Amino acid sequence: MKKTSAFYILAITAGVLVIFWLIRNRDPFGKGNTSFAIEKNRDITRIELISRGEKVVLERTGEVWSIGRNSEVRKSAVMFILKTLREIKIKSPVSSDIFRTEIIDKNIEPVRVSVYERRKLIKSFYVYKTASNIYGNIMKLKVSSKPFIVYMPGYEDNIGSHFVVNELFWKPFTAIRLLPSQIGSVELQNISDSTSSFTIENNKGAFILKDSPLQGIDSARVKRYISYFANVPFESWAFDLSPGEISRIEGSLPLYRITIKTTIGGELRLTIWERQIQDKDTDRVWGKLEDDHGFFVMRYFDIDPILKKKLWFVKN
Repeated sequence: MKKTSAFYILAITAGVLVIFWLIRNRDPFGKGNTSFAIEKNRDITRIELISRGEKVVLERTGEVWSIGRNSEVRKSAVMFILKTLREIKIKSPVSSDIFRTEIIDKNIEPVRVSVYERRKLIKSFYVYKTASNIYGNIMKLKVSSKPFIVYMPGYEDNIGSHFVVNELFWKPFTAIRLLPSQIGSVELQNISDSTSSFTIENNKGAFILKDSPLQGIDSARVKRYISYFANVPFESWAFDLSPGEISRIEGSLPLYRITIKTTIGGELRLTIWERQIQDKDTDRVWGKLEDDHGFFVMRYFDIDPILKKKLWFVKN
């Protein structure tokens, strides 16, 4: 009798343990399908992003992150993705029907994210991006795993949009970076007010306003203006512009065109257009360099220093 009771107790205990294990690991809430975040004690040294045959590798050497052939990485971008990798959490599961209509039927290719601690792979998952804000953060640990909407507490935007397989996104958002010693001349064309246009030339290290009938030119202002080209930033790349939108912008009259000839014979040209989404954007403009990298968004706050009128160089 005692043996029989002991047998039943063991059997019941074993059954409870099996049920507990199944519940803990069952889809869609099992740890094996929902453990996206990287443990805080892990030292992330390499992040690979792969999609549609393209690959971006972010790698840390010491305390410095680089991309490609030791190119500089935009610090805010890498800090954000590191924060995301450590803090992402499950918001809700995604049903098979929603995943099919939002992802499969739209032929959306995921971004495969692989995270390394030195040479050891410590986490990999797939990010599925959609145009819908509701389903913008769909992720899976494996292609065959259950899909989930993933978020980062305290951050309301789509974290999936930061997993970008384009090296330009990870590099500093800098349109122009030239020291005065590298500048041979600067020509600013004010398209709507040609009388405000001007050209500055480097005359053996001294910058002068070329062919100007104005009196009282302040040479200190001319020199200061040239110094602004040491760092002309932009806010973001406009990767989402459609071919139609690009044609419309390029077919419209620009606001400004700045042409810089360098002391080693190169040329850089920045064209600036009015930015209009629904209404005119009074804070930002479209910018583009002639390097085939595409359009970017520039804030007037950042580019006002280089958008001077000719009269600005006259002493008060």
